[in-house]
Amino acid sequence: MSKTVVLAEKPSVARDIARVLKAERKGNGFLEGGQYIVTWALGHLVTLADPEAYDQKYKSWDLHELPIMPEQLKLTVIKQSSKQYHAVKSLLTRGDVKEIVIATDAGREGELVARWILEKAKVNKPLKRLWISSVTDQAIRQGFKNLKDGKEYEYLYHSAVARSEADWFVGINATRALTTKFNAQLSCGRVQTPTLAMIAKREEEISQFQPKTFYGLSASGMDGLKLTWRHKKTNENRMFDKIQADRLLQQLQNKQAVIQEVKRTKKKSFAPPLYDLTELQRDAYTRFEYSAKQTLSIMQKLYEQHKAVTYPRTDSRYLSSDMVSTLQDRVKACEVKPYAPYAAAILRKGIKAGKSFVDDAKVSDHHAIIPTEETPLLSSLTSQERNIYDLIVRRFLAVLSDPYEYEQTSILADIGGEEFAAKGNRVLTMGWKEAAGKDSDTESVSDVPLVKEGDRFEPKLTQTTGETKPPERFNEGTLLSAMENPAKFMAGENKELIKTIGETGGLGTVATRADIIEKLFSSFVIEKRGKNLAVTSKGKQLLGLVPEELKSPVLTAEWEQKLAAIAKGKLPKDRFITEMKTYAGKVVTDIKNSGQKFKHDNVTGTKCPDCGKLMLEVKGKKGKMLVCQDRECGNRKNISKTTNARCPKCHKRLELRGEGEGQMFMCVCGHREKLSAFNERKQKEKNHKVSKKEVANYMKKQDDEFSNNALADALAKLKLK
Repeated sequence: MSKTVVLAEKPSVARDIARVLKAERKGNGFLEGGQYIVTWALGHLVTLADPEAYDQKYKSWDLHELPIMPEQLKLTVIKQSSKQYHAVKSLLTRGDVKEIVIATDAGREGELVARWILEKAKVNKPLKRLWISSVTDQAIRQGFKNLKDGKEYEYLYHSAVARSEADWFVGINATRALTTKFNAQLSCGRVQTPTLAMIAKREEEISQFQPKTFYGLSASGMDGLKLTWRHKKTNENRMFDKIQADRLLQQLQNKQAVIQEVKRTKKKSFAPPLYDLTELQRDAYTRFEYSAKQTLSIMQKLYEQHKAVTYPRTDSRYLSSDMVSTLQDRVKACEVKPYAPYAAAILRKGIKAGKSFVDDAKVSDHHAIIPTEETPLLSSLTSQERNIYDLIVRRFLAVLSDPYEYEQTSILADIGGEEFAAKGNRVLTMGWKEAAGKDSDTESVSDVPLVKEGDRFEPKLTQTTGETKPPERFNEGTLLSAMENPAKFMAGENKELIKTIGETGGLGTVATRADIIEKLFSSFVIEKRGKNLAVTSKGKQLLGLVPEELKSPVLTAEWEQKLAAIAKGKLPKDRFITEMKTYAGKVVTDIKNSGQKFKHDNVTGTKCPDCGKLMLEVKGKKGKMLVCQDRECGNRKNISKTTNARCPKCHKRLELRGEGEGQMFMCVCGHREKLSAFNERKQKEKNHKVSKKEVANYMKKQDDEFSNNALADALAKLKLK
């Protein structure tokens, strides 16, 4: 009997598929049943070979040997997972296996994971593709009923290979050229370098910003009514001329205010769109300070392990029309505390699918992130998983709920011929905001006093003042926004280039942006200052050394356009790779001819214990460390780490320095405390702390005593009678 091999991306997904397909017999790296053999990769099992695979001379980094341009790039088995690769290969090449189902993640990278394994194993058997957005039993069964022909995804595979090979040619050649030319550990790439440049540009805008003082007028009176001056023609409520502001204030003194117009309008606001990965990462950072990488990791567990949400690596905020029939079951799965009342309300009124969240044209590989039809055991989720699941469920229920309705009152008054205005909102129905909870950040509630047209009063006039503010520094949340749409952050640059970027969707993809940010941290070109990101001295110098073209988002925009064309079969992969090889050669030439210098300004007096060279002090994401300046040595040692412990004086996070018994907490305010003393203090606080349960028991006792005393008094009165 012929069999089919099903190749999943991870063991957890493979186990779910095997259970549905009744492949229960355990083997070495696989599960087998009557018809199916289910096996798995561990992420990538195969990757592009390093330069030394083409010639041993490339093992040592030498500027004179660049650029490295193999005619055809080779694949190699990743050493750490070679055992699983050989297990998979033996299954793929079995004589009784007549067909293969690719069941890796349904996307460009998932396609690459499977196809590289097949190519390296030299397997050429009929292919089918499982393309699903969740790994519930129902989704798997439905997916196997509707398997796709593997040929439909050939161009997607070509696009994935093109991206990977282009990154190899540009990344390896540019990184080796920079490192050997300037004798420093420097790396660059088509996404990470323009992302770094964007952060640096924002810092430059902040440093060059000149604040301007502005002035305004407010008028108060009549039951707390507060009106703001605005220009009759422009509606601008600020003036930058102090003399003009003083003159206007003087001119309006002792003038009566007359209410000219009171307009009440009923308005609606609808819930924000469903989540894609980037929007979810932004919200998770804003609400919980989770890094982009952390949020993606949590999402993978909710998707694979708990089966609670759909596929996370999506760039769509819409659902496809074939999803509508599943919405009722998904809402029913949300009928648990604290979501039950909102889910029940949606089910009572029925679900109406509108263009606001169902649009086939706006769904490419995957639809928006929503809950599955399975109700997870909430008590089995970690606090972090619970937080992310809460965001997804509340957004899903909010989108299906009624609109938020309010009455907006607009008041227009005349004072001495000048316009003054006020606005206020009165809630009519909370609608989707009830389900959204803290997610409902829209129109603020600020009602105004009841007034009518023709009312007059003597206003109290006050001159207001303020200063224009510079742009805010990027944090991880706002950087994700900038990577998604860099055109918004390129004010003053070529409009055609901005248009090009806007058409491509930004720097990197939803699946890669988190890794890019982590890479900028790990290469020490950016660091955290409080919650914000800052470019280090190394990062600033790097931007001065790389070719100008490599710093612009335009390069990535053009590449993404061409990769999209390859995925649609409109551009041959080989033509794109030839172009990238030419570009990589040009980058190497520019770096070789550079007259710039790189200087380490963070050299310490500490010698590397391995090679004896002086070490560099760098600030990583989790604290400070010493790093050997020799790339081939690579010695690293942590010297401090940022903790969640708070300073008893200023309540900022403490830094832990030193080793062993000498470890000490240090704060920016100057507070110092040995780790042993800190632990002793915390233990004393814990011993003196009254638990919530103890408080509840005490309050209950007080209530009981109060009730009993009242009863005793009543009984005593009855006895007297």
